[in-house]
Amino acid sequence: MRIVVQRVKKASVAVDGATKGEINKGLLVYAGVQKGDNASDIEYIASKLLGLRIFEDAEGKMNLDILQTGGEVLLISQFTLQGDCRKGRRPSFDQAETPEAARLLYEGLVKRLRESVRVATGEFQSHMEVESINDGPVTMLLDSKKLF
Repeated sequence: MRIVVQRVKKASVAVDGATKGEINKGLLVYAGVQKGDNASDIEYIASKLLGLRIFEDAEGKMNLDILQTGGEVLLISQFTLQGDCRKGRRPSFDQAETPEAARLLYEGLVKRLRESVRVATGEFQSHMEVESINDGPVTMLLDSKKLF
């Protein structure tokens, strides 16, 4: 499982002009599920995300995690994170999980995160419009296979 994490002042997602989810201060997270991902990938990503110290403390150092700040998460499914652009000009999505299996893992990640923080979502397998006000900007990449 691969995620892109952005620290935001606020973010929202809409489908067909209707807002599906919105948050104030917190993390905008794009998640892509890879073939072979399972419950251990969900746990790794959830633990890393919840413990990621990218919020500033009283001294201006990135030293606090989302639990310490009371922030929220906007979690967006994005299979294109599994795109491989190394050959040619068109990304290959061979490593992206099937929609049916990916939905179950994505929903598992939502459930796991909701044990600790407020989580808003978009709509799985839909064309979404995401708006955000980045804070910093601060952007991190996490991969459960530890490729980076």
